[in-house]
Amino acid sequence: MNRTDRLYALVEELRTVAPRPRSARWLAERFEVSSRTIERDLAALQQSGVPIWAEPGRTGGYCLDVSHTLAPLGLTVDETLAVTISLEMLATSPFRDAATSALRKVVAVMNDRRLAKTVELAERVHLLTDGPVAETPVEFVDALRTGHVLRIGYADKAGARTTRDVEPMGFVARGQYWYLVAWCRDRQGTRAFRGDRIVSAAPTGEIPERRALRAEDLDIAFGELRTITTTEKNR
Repeated sequence: MNRTDRLYALVEELRTVAPRPRSARWLAERFEVSSRTIERDLAALQQSGVPIWAEPGRTGGYCLDVSHTLAPLGLTVDETLAVTISLEMLATSPFRDAATSALRKVVAVMNDRRLAKTVELAERVHLLTDGPVAETPVEFVDALRTGHVLRIGYADKAGARTTRDVEPMGFVARGQYWYLVAWCRDRQGTRAFRGDRIVSAAPTGEIPERRALRAEDLDIAFGELRTITTTEKNR
């Protein structure tokens, strides 16, 4: 985790337990850095205007102003359960860190009674997978958001490795595998790169005009593509 991500995560951790404190030692163990690093990070956040203060004493620590916390969510038990299951299904995806963070935010603002019922029901839901999937470079996830050209090291199913410059266009998920769909400059065409076979990825700094991603251009011989949407369309 780089420092920028850690600073954000620190705020989210304090937000989750506010107004209760977290000690520097506890935070250091949580983020696998030294207590001194945590104290420097918290000082930087305070200087940037984040309302964090220290409570003295044996049970003291660092606190975040309650007014800086998230507002309560009016989700029903069924809605919370659906969100919990959906985010948990991303645990083997490139978006697992974001999903974990999002779930912690949902839990932090849930009504205690509804949260307890959700936990009880969630314990009755199990997910069957084919086993763990190899982690993918963080740039794999960033690619869609930033649009940077990536220089990737890619291993095919036989293990042969190539290096290619690709223009990210989107993602396709099938089972527990995620594919980066990109315009391959070496092949001059659209290609799908399985996430666990991307052994390295580095942004080149170039941001080209984003190419359109159409289902009909993917030439998928099996299954049916479904678009992710935040509206009632296609539901």
